[in-house]
Amino acid sequence: MIRVLQKGTHVLLRQQLSARPALLSANFATALKGQDAPPPIYTMNEVLTEIMQRLGLERGYCPIPKSREHLLKYTPKAEDLPARAMQDSYTSALLPLSTDLELQDNYVSHLGNVRMGRLMEDMDAFAVWVAHQHIKVPTLPANVNLPYTFVTILVDKVTFSDLITDVKQDIRISGHMSWVGRSSMEIVVWLEQKHHDVYKKITRALFLMGARNATNTGPAPVNPIAPATEEEKQILSGGEERKKRRQMIQAQSIFKVEPNDFEQSLMYDIYKRTTHTNTMELNKRLLPSNARWMSEWSTVTTIPCFPEHRNAHNTVFGGFLMRLGLESSWTAAFLYCGTRPKLMHICDISFEKPVPVTSFIKLTSYVVYTELNYLQIMTVIDVLDTSGGGSGQVTTNVFYSTYKSNETVHQILPRSYHETMWYIQGRRKFKYSMGLE
Repeated sequence: MIRVLQKGTHVLLRQQLSARPALLSANFATALKGQDAPPPIYTMNEVLTEIMQRLGLERGYCPIPKSREHLLKYTPKAEDLPARAMQDSYTSALLPLSTDLELQDNYVSHLGNVRMGRLMEDMDAFAVWVAHQHIKVPTLPANVNLPYTFVTILVDKVTFSDLITDVKQDIRISGHMSWVGRSSMEIVVWLEQKHHDVYKKITRALFLMGARNATNTGPAPVNPIAPATEEEKQILSGGEERKKRRQMIQAQSIFKVEPNDFEQSLMYDIYKRTTHTNTMELNKRLLPSNARWMSEWSTVTTIPCFPEHRNAHNTVFGGFLMRLGLESSWTAAFLYCGTRPKLMHICDISFEKPVPVTSFIKLTSYVVYTELNYLQIMTVIDVLDTSGGGSGQVTTNVFYSTYKSNETVHQILPRSYHETMWYIQGRRKFKYSMGLE
């Protein structure tokens, strides 16, 4: 979901979006293969500003957002939306790190690399920009703002290359629509950075976005996809398969169905390894050598939200939650390894509930699975109930991320049945992200 700009350098917006040169099929196919793509048109700051203008949003914080109910009557019917090719939505934007010193300060790590959490935040915003390129409403009057709201449902299949990022080199963000349903959209977004005058891949991610009406009170239809090339047909077909796989994985979640036969054997093996053979000491748990208890290796952070983290509806911008979750998981992995870990994959980021901008957010990152020199981290984001001194909390997001250490790490082991379920789920996510299942 798009964030509301609070600060940044003033930029000269391009006045004629329609004057953008059409992307040829050959260029589109080349871009999909991760090779050279046409030069970016916008900076990310321009993208964010343009999205605000299209939606009719204004700068400045207001506790009660400006009403968009007058736009509901312009919500199109599905049959009024023309089919679009994937290349219609293909677009790029630039993070001009080589020339913008203020931007460098916001993105730099203490080693001079680029903070991955910041990049995930930008990718989420950019996915909304791709949605804007895809949506075409012929019945919408020229002077009326776009009667849509776009929300992030899921982020999946984020795989990071071995490229060592440099905060003084420009980064290009590119993406296009890869599949659509009635009101849902799968958008592929990838990052590249200049390295010896050639853009090289940092990562690629799949965003599942939901199209909602202007007041975010119901779904809104989106344009169907009519593939223009063989490449687009293959991508669209793959989107259908990914949808089915997501549904299957969700249906088979360890939190919904019992473990399979192999996993039950694995659970029994853990029990045998951590239980004393002396029947007089069954209540005692044994920790094998080179192992650690899961309950003793988690990090907890609680932070307040502020208006700078908001979107158009005064709920927390999804990209900000992604940044918090990623940086929390990295902290947990670093403390567990004792050395700086490498982020390898993010296999699942779910967005269950909106987070009010007045919230206190609690982030808990657990080491839920280890294998050789890999760690699987589960990060849970809860919103704390502060009304009347209450201490309740509601889970709004769950992230799974995979890290790699230079050395073999201690094995993590569950101590309770509850933790054993986390262990099994973490193992599943690890195998999925590594392409092993």
